[in-house]
Amino acid sequence: MPGSGGEGSGRRTDNWGVAVGASAYLLWGAFPAFFGLLEFASPGEILAQRILWTLVVVLAVLLAAGRIRELFAIDARTWRLAAVAGAAIALNWGVYVFGVTTGHVVECALGYFINPLVTVLFGVVLFRERLTWPQWLALALGATAVVVLTVDYGKLPWIALVLACSFATYGLVKKVIRLDPLRSVAAEGVVSAPFALAAALGFGLTGNAAFGDGVGNTALMMSTGPVTLIPLLLFAFAAGRVPLSMMGILQYLTPALQMAWGVLVGHEAMPGSRWAGFGLIWVALAVFTTDALLRARRAAAARTATV
Repeated sequence: MPGSGGEGSGRRTDNWGVAVGASAYLLWGAFPAFFGLLEFASPGEILAQRILWTLVVVLAVLLAAGRIRELFAIDARTWRLAAVAGAAIALNWGVYVFGVTTGHVVECALGYFINPLVTVLFGVVLFRERLTWPQWLALALGATAVVVLTVDYGKLPWIALVLACSFATYGLVKKVIRLDPLRSVAAEGVVSAPFALAAALGFGLTGNAAFGDGVGNTALMMSTGPVTLIPLLLFAFAAGRVPLSMMGILQYLTPALQMAWGVLVGHEAMPGSRWAGFGLIWVALAVFTTDALLRARRAAAARTATV
């Protein structure tokens, strides 16, 4: 019944949140298709334009919502955190675009597969968190996978490692920064914009800019703003309505789709040794996710028992 707070209403809300969360991860999974269209520009210019147009779009949203003045209320400590987050996500975006436009989509997918394991490792190193034995097993499997893939590639899979570490750093900052998603993205854009604008002007002054070279190219560059912001907003909406355990499972949609694109569309090489490395990562993630789900279930049961 409407207004009763019954079970049916809660289930509809949860299902809607899951659908929105899945949409965010599906859009991120389709990024190789979109950024592959930008091969006419250098990764550096794509990064600069993406930062600038994302800022333009998020400022327009804040202005339309009558919230633009909220940016002036951000304190100095939060601005410093936003600068760290902005640097981390700029590094992540730049390396990702480089990977996609140079035919390394599978390695990009690897980075997002191992990201949860890197986040756990950061917790151990930076916050002295104590891990369960399944988490230690998952980390050991992940480290073994990196060794296997290093042998396979003949070098460290640096694209994957930089993507994983930069996004893990971004996630750590987002946990402590006291800003809602819109203001956080806006603050990150504000601190990054001077560097992005200088880079964009540099490309233009040296005659190496793709932006402005035809309506189609310019429109694609401008569209990096809404393409970046829309899944972020969908994710923020879902995160408040879906349990973290479910969001943790949904996140694997993104690298799975990216890997499928790299193998099936990009026809990137996947020898047996590379499959072995990815297999170890997937086993590690299965162990890690199962442990997280079991611990979340036990915690929920304990809370119910005390009510």
